[in-house]
Amino acid sequence: MSSGSRVLASPLFGRKVKKLKANEKKELDAEIKRLLENPTLGQEKKGDLEGIRVHKFKMNRQQILLAYEVTESELTLLTFGSHENYYRDLKRYLN
Repeated sequence: MSSGSRVLASPLFGRKVKKLKANEKKELDAEIKRLLENPTLGQEKKGDLEGIRVHKFKMNRQQILLAYEVTESELTLLTFGSHENYYRDLKRYLN
């Protein structure tokens, strides 16, 4: 992605970020920077979630999934959370 890329966050993403502690927010920000450098880090999804990528990383020794969409000039952060009911909730949010 170019240096002029925009990062957008869904309302759901914003609400979840507000609940994070300072150290968790720092870890999330570091992962978002990694995604800006290499938007193909996440695994591309198929079927209902086509066009969405999910990046997996550890936060406080727990695996976190971060869903996002990439275009030429934008990185749109959709949601993040633990694996439990993650894809079900993501589909529900997108529909």
